[in-house]
Amino acid sequence: MAGLSHFDTDGNAHMVDVSDKPVTARTAIAEGCVKMSPQTLQMIADGSAKKGDVLGIARIAGITGAKKTADLIPLCHPLPITKVALDLTLDDTLPGVRITATVKTGGQTGVEMEALTAVSTAALTVYDMVKAVQKDMEIGGIRLTFKEGGKSGRFENP
Repeated sequence: MAGLSHFDTDGNAHMVDVSDKPVTARTAIAEGCVKMSPQTLQMIADGSAKKGDVLGIARIAGITGAKKTADLIPLCHPLPITKVALDLTLDDTLPGVRITATVKTGGQTGVEMEALTAVSTAALTVYDMVKAVQKDMEIGGIRLTFKEGGKSGRFENP
């Protein structure tokens, strides 16, 4: 299992020991989208979804998701998150909602999983908010686009 830090020498999954790593500023950005019909997108734009403000509630859900990542992903460390920002944009070309999450910390390990979880949670919330009118929406394109900080340095995903 060389190169996979979440496995010990016997191949057992374990939480990586980061106690000797320095505390550094770390940032991660992830993105994804929810594709839907133009009619469902228009309903979100009009603010006429019966459950309320779709984008506002999805934004809060994404923030909560980032903060709860260590509770959801078994080998993630709980981190002192210093910033979570979500941008949800209506896009007629999908059609659907584009989601970007930026997460920051001053910690001993990165916040990539927190950014990815924020996007995933926000996307699931968009789905939940309008599933009564469209069940065949598609959640996709979830990926890390940027990370900075720590031993591995800067990463940009074009």
